[in-house]
Amino acid sequence: QVQLVESGGGLVQPGGSLRLSCQASGFSSDEYVIGWFRQAPGKEREAVSCFGHDGYTFYRESVKGRFTISRDIAKKTLYLQMTSLKPEDTAVYYCASTLGLGVWCANTYAMNYWGKGTPVTVSS
Repeated sequence: QVQLVESGGGLVQPGGSLRLSCQASGFSSDEYVIGWFRQAPGKEREAVSCFGHDGYTFYRESVKGRFTISRDIAKKTLYLQMTSLKPEDTAVYYCASTLGLGVWCANTYAMNYWGKGTPVTVSS
């Protein structure tokens, strides 16, 4: 059973930084994609950044240059370093994954495994 547990969210002032972590367990194959998604109040869930197959990495346009996705395979942990945070980054951030080839990692609807989310609030 795949489990994803996020941590690291919180309240931060505009321009500040946070690092989110996602502890993963239960994967039976290396053929998975994994990434970060977010959902702001009243809005649809959207992909923020993810790792696909063959070295593919996705960033949504609004976070390019500010957010960095990384992972520690030995620790089975995914990270999202967020800098220069803006109020519009306020959302619940989720770690999500799915198994199988041919999946675009930024396709929200293709993700089969989700964490419970960690809230990020950017406000002065």
